[in-house]
Amino acid sequence: MSPSLRIVEETWPIAGRFAISRGAKSEAHVIVAELLDGAHVGRGECVPYGRYGETPAGVRATLSSCAPDLAQGLSREGLQKRLPAGAARNALDCAFWDLEAKRRRMPVAALAGLASPEPRVTAFTLSLDRPDAMGRAAAKERERPLLKLKLGGDGSDFQRVASVAAAAPSARLILDANEAWADAQLDAMATSLAHYNIALIEQPLPAGADAGLTRGGHALPICADESLHDRTQLADIARRYDFINIKLDKTGGLTEAIALAGEAKALGLGILVGCMVGTSLAMAPAFMLASGADYIDLDGPLLLARDRARPIRYDASLMYPPDPALWG
Repeated sequence: MSPSLRIVEETWPIAGRFAISRGAKSEAHVIVAELLDGAHVGRGECVPYGRYGETPAGVRATLSSCAPDLAQGLSREGLQKRLPAGAARNALDCAFWDLEAKRRRMPVAALAGLASPEPRVTAFTLSLDRPDAMGRAAAKERERPLLKLKLGGDGSDFQRVASVAAAAPSARLILDANEAWADAQLDAMATSLAHYNIALIEQPLPAGADAGLTRGGHALPICADESLHDRTQLADIARRYDFINIKLDKTGGLTEAIALAGEAKALGLGILVGCMVGTSLAMAPAFMLASGADYIDLDGPLLLARDRARPIRYDASLMYPPDPALWG
């Protein structure tokens, strides 16, 4: 029986304010695709992202356009050609995986041939702010083993890192500039920050302005985020970056993300599994990649004021596999 499609748009309040170099927000706007076959419901959540030209209305329209194809038997495999990589395909792809798991009474990891997920430490994100404010925020989270710092490219980033490192001396740090730096700033920062406990620098240069990067060319590993969406870009990225950030909203779902992770590993790239700010329903499919990742950054629900029913369990920074009643 071909499933029918239901599309739900939701708003989830953020605990406080979430700020990066491109701006700030106080709410997370998500779209949920639900596939219903009369006995089961498969769900997938996506976050339309303006940086990639996406809007909630546009994602809803794209998903709605797939309803006739679903009635004609569109499969998860067929979806990969029906829609491009992006948020809309992610929601529907993850709904297909969830529906299949419920129909077959098998966990998604087993269906996908992946290792059964085990608890993993996730990064916890500190929003972009003044150096002193980020230091105070880090002091509150000083027991977390992995902190991610949003940086701004405004001349105060060294002070931000120094403030956080002093406040949380045991934490390993991921620095995320969200395309805010220039070449000279990256060279200077990577060298001057090399003595800190830094795992990697994420997307320091604007996508499209990173052709001068060379893999292994800096004192700290450099990770591609906005520059890499799916496998079509991987060969070029592998010459320039040391790590890639795999986000399901970029790859267009778990199906492409699994393939991307496999090919990236074969090329010797490190893997960070990341997320947009969303609920546990968005984190659950991304967590399927955790066992093969060097780092995971799936703290979206920790940044929200509230989460879904039967949410993913977080014990401080230790993230547990999702309850099948939530997804998968």
